Amino acid sequence: MVYVSFCLIVPTRDRPRDIRTLLDNLSSQTIQPMQIVIIDSSAMPQQELVQEFGDLPIQYLTFQGEPSAAAQRNAGLACVDDDADLIGFVDDDIVFESDAFEKMLAFWRTAPADVCGAAFNLQEEETKATGGKLKHSGVSRWLGLYDQEPGAVAPSGWHTRLGAVSENTRVEWLISGAVLWRKQVLLNHQFDAFFKGYSYLEDLDFSYSAGRNGQLVVVADAVFRHHHHHENLSSDWYCRFGQMEVRNRLYFVRKHGLSVWRCYLGLCIRFGQTLVEFAVKRQPVLLSRARGNLAGLWKSLFMSNPDE
Repeated sequence: MVYVSFCLIVPTRDRPRDIRTLLDNLSSQTIQPMQIVIIDSSAMPQQELVQEFGDLPIQYLTFQGEPSAAAQRNAGLACVDDDADLIGFVDDDIVFESDAFEKMLAFWRTAPADVCGAAFNLQEEETKATGGKLKHSGVSRWLGLYDQEPGAVAPSGWHTRLGAVSENTRVEWLISGAVLWRKQVLLNHQFDAFFKGYSYLEDLDFSYSAGRNGQLVVVADAVFRHHHHHENLSSDWYCRFGQMEVRNRLYFVRKHGLSVWRCYLGLCIRFGQTLVEFAVKRQPVLLSRARGNLAGLWKSLFMSNPDE
């Protein structure tokens, strides 16, 4: 099959500057999408986007439920054009090279029939966390805690970064912020409603599940960059995130039949790494994150309904 048409789903919330930058970027692409579905959960809706970018086929919808990237993407799936060959998810803080979609579609036109999803190629590394040597040690791999290959998922449920690839690379999971999927794959596959709010690990769960239907690939020539937001988040947010790290990782591992004891070992190591990072940097939010990790571990071990 020759793929010539695609639509994009863009969840957004309270980032008017970013969404305008993205739409301006999409206007400059050498190949345009047939539809852009914006699902906006902002406190102040931005319907004027449709008029500001009249050259783009925008369908703008406000999202009335609890803000969540996963839920907003699901809402977008219900609105895509029936004639689209491919469905893409794009975050609002992404910028593509001007020929990124042209090169991505060139890949799809010759892709093997069992390829079900393909991600764009990130051209910058995320900020590296502490414990890199431990993650990439032979002991870690021997224990099944972490893998060396990009885009791998270890028996523990921990996944390796995709990073920037120099050639088309087969992986076990894909990001949700810059990716195109075969429409057929998504007809009966949505984001798990478990992943609410910040939706931590929703991309891992979604793509790992979808990947059971075929290959997942990062396309080297289809390049994008990600704007990093350095928000001054509260200690309370970091504490909740620390609990989410435990809760969501264990949910993913149990859902996909991976190793629970390895996951717990990895979570304990993550807790220890955060404490070491706090001791070095003396940033209170790191202590809050560690407190959240500890609370999450306690709940998972001793509460009857730890996922609540």
